[in-house]
Amino acid sequence: MASTLTAQNESVGSVPVNSVIRAFELMCCAKAMTELFEKNASITSKYVHATSRGHEAIQIALGMHLKPQDYLSPYYRDDSILLAIGLTPYDLMLQLLAKADDPFSAGRTYYSHPSLRRDDMPKIPHQSSATGMQAIPTTGIAMGIQYQEKRGLLPSYPDGKPIVVCSLGDGAITEGEISEAFQMAVLKKLPILYLVQDNDWDISATGKETRAMDAVEYAKGFKGLETRSIDGTDFMRSYQVMRDVIQTIREERRPFLVHAKVPLLNHHTSGVRKEWYRGDMEEAIKRDPYPRLKTQLIMAGFTSDKIKHIEEKETAAVNEAFEKALKAADPKPEDLFKHDFAPTPITEEKGVREPEGREKKVMVDCALFAMQELMEKHPECLFYGQDVGGRLGGVFREAATLAQKFGDDRVFNTPIQEAFIVGSTVGMSATGCKPIVEIQFADYIWPGINQLFTEVSRSCYLSNGKWPVSCVIRIPIGAYGSGGPYHSSSIESVLANIHGIKIAYPSTGADLKGLLKAAYYDPNPVVILEHKGLYWSKIKGTEDAKTVEPDADYIIPLGKGRIVQSAEPPQTPIGASLSIITYGMGVYWAKNATKNFPGKIEIIDLRTIYPLDEELILASVKKHNRCLVVTEEPVNNTFAQSIAARIQQKCFEYLDAPVTVIGAENLPAIPLNTILEQTMLPNADKVSAAIEKLLTY
Repeated sequence: MASTLTAQNESVGSVPVNSVIRAFELMCCAKAMTELFEKNASITSKYVHATSRGHEAIQIALGMHLKPQDYLSPYYRDDSILLAIGLTPYDLMLQLLAKADDPFSAGRTYYSHPSLRRDDMPKIPHQSSATGMQAIPTTGIAMGIQYQEKRGLLPSYPDGKPIVVCSLGDGAITEGEISEAFQMAVLKKLPILYLVQDNDWDISATGKETRAMDAVEYAKGFKGLETRSIDGTDFMRSYQVMRDVIQTIREERRPFLVHAKVPLLNHHTSGVRKEWYRGDMEEAIKRDPYPRLKTQLIMAGFTSDKIKHIEEKETAAVNEAFEKALKAADPKPEDLFKHDFAPTPITEEKGVREPEGREKKVMVDCALFAMQELMEKHPECLFYGQDVGGRLGGVFREAATLAQKFGDDRVFNTPIQEAFIVGSTVGMSATGCKPIVEIQFADYIWPGINQLFTEVSRSCYLSNGKWPVSCVIRIPIGAYGSGGPYHSSSIESVLANIHGIKIAYPSTGADLKGLLKAAYYDPNPVVILEHKGLYWSKIKGTEDAKTVEPDADYIIPLGKGRIVQSAEPPQTPIGASLSIITYGMGVYWAKNATKNFPGKIEIIDLRTIYPLDEELILASVKKHNRCLVVTEEPVNNTFAQSIAARIQQKCFEYLDAPVTVIGAENLPAIPLNTILEQTMLPNADKVSAAIEKLLTY
C-alpha cells in the first residue's frame, strides 16, 4: 500500500514517510476491527475480548521497531502491537472466534492472548489474562538472554542484539510481582523494556482510587531503571522514543520503562461495557490518536483522497477477513486432549543404580553430584534460589561447591522472591536455558503458586504445544527436628491439583539422583520434593535413604514406582498379607512398622506423585486384597485419600477390607514443641497399629 502513495518529503518530522503511512494503515486496520467487532457483537462477544482503541499509536510505534530476534509479552489490549509485528486481522479473528486454526492456542484462550514462535517475527511465549503476571516470566527471558550472551551461547545478529519487551497496563503496577520483576531487572541490568500504557482505568476504578503514584514515579524507586514519560496518542513522538530507547537497550543492555498516557476509547472488555460506568468519554475522545495522525498526514502533504483510499482498503480487508474467519472450522472434541505435556524422551530406567566399589552416600550428596554432572554436560543449565550461591551452597548444603565450580553467573542467589524464582523459569526456558531453581522450604512456596499455576503449568497447553516450560523446581519438604510451623509443611496435595506439572518425591539417594536427571531431560516443568529429614539419614530408621551413588548415566522415568519390600505368597486366603502405598518419609515408617509382620507386607514407594504409577498400585492391591496408604500430610482432603478412592473404585471386587489412610493429625500447622510434633505426625507405631487393624478386619 505504501508504494502507491507519495509525499512531498522523505520523512514526516524525523519519522520516515513510509513508516508514517504504514502506521496509518495499521491504525485504520485496528479501528476497523474494533468497529466490526462492535457492529457484530452478538457474534464477536460470545467470547470476551478487548481491543486497543485509543492505545494504537504507542502500540504501533513499538511493534514497528521489533525484530525477529526479540521477545515480546503483550497484554490483552495489545492487538495493534500484534498487527504491527506482522500478524493479520485473520490471524487475530481466528482467536477471537476460538477456531481450530487460531495460530496462538487452537481455540483455547482469549483474543489477544498470543503465543507465537515464527522465525520472521518476535517470539511471544504464552500470555495469560492475569494482569501483571507477564512481568516476571518476561524478565526471566531477559535474564536468559543475558546469561547466554555472557556464555557465548547466543547467535550473532547483524541488525542488533535481541531485546525483551513487557507491555503492561498502569493498573498492574500496584501488583507485588511487578516489584519483583523491576528489582531483578535493575539488579542484573537486564536488556528489557517495560511499556506501561496508562489509560487511567482499572476496569471501573480510576487511577486516583487505586494508586498513590504513576508508573514513572514508582519506577524511580528502582535505581537503574531509566524512564520516559510520553503522550502515547502522538505517533510521531512515540515512534521517536521507541526508536531511541530500543536502540539504547540493544547497545547498552540495561532496562528502561516508558510510561505512555493514552485514552481508553472502547470497552474495558466486551463483557464490561463503557456505557455502564464511564462519564469521561467525551473528554477521552478528544485524545483519539486516529484523527491526530490523520491530521499530521494532511499537514505533511497527503491528500484527503489518498487517506480515504487507505481507510476504505483497510476496512474492506478487515471485513473480508471476518467473513473468512466465520467459516473456519471449530476445534474437534479430541483436540481437547492434545499438548497437556510435551513428550519426554525418558521412558525407561537406564544406567547403573549400584556401581561396584562405591560407598553409600547420603541423599543430599547424591543430589549434589547429579547437579554437578548436569552442569558439566550442559552449558545451558543454571541453578538459582535463596542462599544457594557460593557463600553457603543452600541451607542444607545441597549446592555446596557448585558456585565455585561453575561460576556465580550459573549458580547464584536471588532476593527473597519466590514468585520470581518460580515464574522466571518460564522466560529462561523460552530462551533455551534449562533453569533448576530452589524454594528454600515447602512452607515458602505460596507466593510462587500464582506463577506456578497461572504461567508455568498452563504454558504448554494454552500455547498449543509451542511453549512448554522446561524447568526443575527443587523444594525441601516435611517435618524434621522440631522445625516448627514454618519449616515442616507437606504440600503435595496442593501441587497435585495443579495440572500441567510433574511432581517427584524420592525417598533414597539413588532415586533422587535418577529422578533429578529425568526431570532435567523432561521438556516439562517438574517439581522435586526432597524430604529434609532424609537428606542426611540422621533420623533413626532412615538409614536406607543412604545408598550407593548411581553412575552418571543413571536415570529413572517419572511415573515409575518401586517395590521397596515384597510380601511372601499368602499361606491362607484371608488376612495373610497387605499392601502399603506410600512415599517420602512414609517409606521408613512403613519399613519399621512391618518388622512386626514378617513376610506379610508389600511396600510400594510411589517415587512420583504425578505421573502416578497406577499400574503398580493396582497390581499390588489385587495381589494382597488389603491396602494401607501412608502419608505425612494431615489426612483430610489429600492426595493420599485420592489414591484410596482410586483403589476403592478400581479394585472393589478384590478388597477384603476398607482402604485405609493414615497421616498426620488434621490440624493447621506442625507445632514447634517436640512432644507436640511427635503427637501430630505418623510414626512406625501408628502405622503398625493400622496394619494390625487391617489384617484382622
